[in-house]
Parts: sequence; structure tokens; C-alpha cells
Amino acid sequence: MHDRRRSIKNTLAKLTCAASLLLGSAIALAADPEKEQLKLGFIKLTDMAPLAIAYEKGFFEDEGLYVTLEAQANWKVLLDRVITGELDGAHMLAGQPLGATIGFGTKAEVVTAFSMDLNGKGITVSNAVWEEMKKHVPMENGKPVHPIKADALKPVIDKYKAQGKPFNLGMVFPVSTHNYVLRYWLAAGGINPGLYAPEKGDTSGQINADALLSVTPPPQMPATMEAGTISGYCVGEPWNQQAVFKGIGVPVVADVHIWKNNPDKVFGVSKAWADANPETHKRLVKALIRAAKWLDENNNANRAEAVEILSRPEYVGADAKVIANSMTGTFEYEKGDKRDVPDFNVFFRHNATYPYYSDAIWYLTQMRRWGQIGETKPDSWYFETAKKVYQPQTYQSAAAELVAEGKAQAADFPPASEEGFRAPTNEFIDGITYDGRQPNAYIQSFKIGLKSDSSL
Repeated sequence: MHDRRRSIKNTLAKLTCAASLLLGSAIALAADPEKEQLKLGFIKLTDMAPLAIAYEKGFFEDEGLYVTLEAQANWKVLLDRVITGELDGAHMLAGQPLGATIGFGTKAEVVTAFSMDLNGKGITVSNAVWEEMKKHVPMENGKPVHPIKADALKPVIDKYKAQGKPFNLGMVFPVSTHNYVLRYWLAAGGINPGLYAPEKGDTSGQINADALLSVTPPPQMPATMEAGTISGYCVGEPWNQQAVFKGIGVPVVADVHIWKNNPDKVFGVSKAWADANPETHKRLVKALIRAAKWLDENNNANRAEAVEILSRPEYVGADAKVIANSMTGTFEYEKGDKRDVPDFNVFFRHNATYPYYSDAIWYLTQMRRWGQIGETKPDSWYFETAKKVYQPQTYQSAAAELVAEGKAQAADFPPASEEGFRAPTNEFIDGITYDGRQPNAYIQSFKIGLKSDSSL
């Protein structure tokens, strides 16, 4: 197989060279990749799609890269294997490279030059909790008015507290978007999701909590809720729709309605690997950009094919009908209540693939808000940390090559004038404005959580 691939590679290289001469191109031929054989990790979620598509459509091979994709047991194993070099890179939670770099949990230098998607998550509660919540949800024509705020959950949690019972919720990892989005939603509804105090040896995140959040691996979420261990969870697809499919729970809010177009996963590599393999890294990013573009192009025309690919056991391995519920622009809440959510999964639109410093800074503000960063930090620290981890320069080099090769247009990518910062936005469920250039002022604006100058 590898001999055939090398033959294809050599033929393509000759054709590329000939075409370059014929066109009189002034573009210098790219350097060879430092490493051709690569092993990349992922977790079985639909947002690993850019990896699957880059593999299935031959985009990796177009870059002279021969990739093996390997599902990992959980996020910690995945991160550890990237750090040790057993994996060359992986589909990661956006908070993982940041958390590792600042030393929350595993300490290591991990970087990213590619954001894998926007949105893609939901919050699901058990049928019993939903029946109680529903009493406090506004209705219109017999159906709940969306988005549903955590205000409707607060009386349910208050009832649990009055009975001396804990209210347990699952999320996928302490530095996951799921943890921060779930906490954001709860706090916006007056529910304290608890604090971390790692400097005091408490990494539970449950100090002073009204709702107790704990880690559950994504594929195990539905079964854990069905067993009664947790009363709800925040997870990526297809595990919210799986609860609907099995009739064991109700997704109450999609994350696109908690923070519109929130960045979710990234493609992460160790800094040592990135430093040693700059050409390989750039080529990986090129292939992933093409895959993300394919996933969103022509108004999601390719999504049905993507669903079939993702449903295969080597990728997500869930029923295609379940994956299609969210991947094709809809989302099902109560069974039969399927609504249009065109941006539930975004892979390329809205500059989804660009590694914005302001995205990194948002995660750092939430780490500080909930005590994972135990001390006050000046604004400059947030900027410096974001620039250590996020590598827009590598992305920009990859994008420029794709434009030069006619595989993308300059208009597909953000203008250089943005300097790595998205415009301020108030498209959050509580209407608070986030400006990545003012992290401490942002932390200061919340009622629940640590203030920028406080500690436990």
C-alpha cells in the first residue's frame, strides 16, 4: 500500500513540477515534509470530521502525508500520548493545549494552528428532571420557547437541596468547552457550578456548588444518566441525540444559543513536535482546511456523505440517523420536536478554522473565573499565554499556499487587520459582552465566580 502511495506521490510531484514550469510560476517549490508517516488521535465525536474527511478524500496524501487515524479511550489518554510522542497530533478540546501550557493538570507545552469547529454541543437532562423543568419553561403553541435558560432548572435544584440530595451533572473534562459552557449556562440562571482550588489540593471544581459537575467520557454519557448516576450532561454529538433516540432524556439547549459560534475543538501537537516539523505541520493544516471547507461548502451539500463516513465503526460508530439529526442542520429536543439549527455544526463558515487569540483568551478567563487559575493575572499575561499556544502564523502560511494553488480564495480567510482578535460580541445567553482585549474587565462583569482580583 505504501509503495503504491509513494508511486502516486512521485507522479503527483512530477506533474506539479511540470505544471509549475509551464505556468512560469514564481512560487518556490515547497520543502519536503520532515515526517511523512503520521499517527493522529481522536475521540469518537462528530466534530472529529475534518480528520476523517481529510483522510477519506485524500487531502493528507495530496500533501505527501500518509496518516493513520486512531480512536483514543478518553481525553487524558489522548493528551498524554501527544505529549509523549506516541501520537503526532490529535483532535483536542480547545482548553487542553492551554491547560497543559499553564500547568493545570498535566504540565506540557502544547500548541495549535487549527480550530476544528464551532458549536456542536448540547445540554441534556433526564426525563424526570425535564418534567420538573418544563413547569418553569415558557410555552408557545404547546411547545417550549427556546433557548431554554437555566432559570428553569434552578427550582429543580433548589428542591433537591431541600431534600438533602446532590444534583449531579456530567461534562467531559475539566478544561473542556463543555465544562465552561455548562458552567456559563448554569451561572447565567443563578446556579453556582462550584470552584476549583488546585493550590489547596482541591481539583473537584465543586467548592460551594449548587450543582456538582464531574467528568464522564462522551460515549458513556447516555448510559451513566440512564443508570441515575447523573441527572444531565453537556456533551458533543451524537450523544445528546442518542438520549432522544433511546428515549432516556431531553436536550434542553444547544450551545450555539449559549454562546453563538463558540470555538470547540482544535488540532493539537506538542510544541517540540511543531518546532521539529514545521513543514509537516503546515501541510497537516492545509489538508484540514480543505476538509473543513468541503464539510461546509455549497450550503452543507456534502453533509449526507459526511454522515455516512462518520457512522463507520472506525470513526464515530453511531447510527447514521442519530448523527444526521445534528450534522444536517437540525436538532431534536423533545422526541418529535426537531428544529432548524443550521449552525449547530460549523466547520468552515464564520472563520471557524482560524486559531484566534481571542478564542484562547476566553478559555483563560473561564479558567480564572472558576479557580483553575488561582491568582490574579494582568491582561498582558492572557495575551502572552494565548500567543504561546495559538499559532496563526502557521495557519496563514497554509492558507496562502492553498490560495496560490487555486484550492481556496483569499476571501475564504480572515483579513490580517484582525490581528488574531474577533470583534467584541454580546451573543451570549446572558447578553454580557466579551472583548478579548479586556480579559480582566470581562471576568469582573460576572455575578457568580471569582472576580479578577479575588481568590479562595
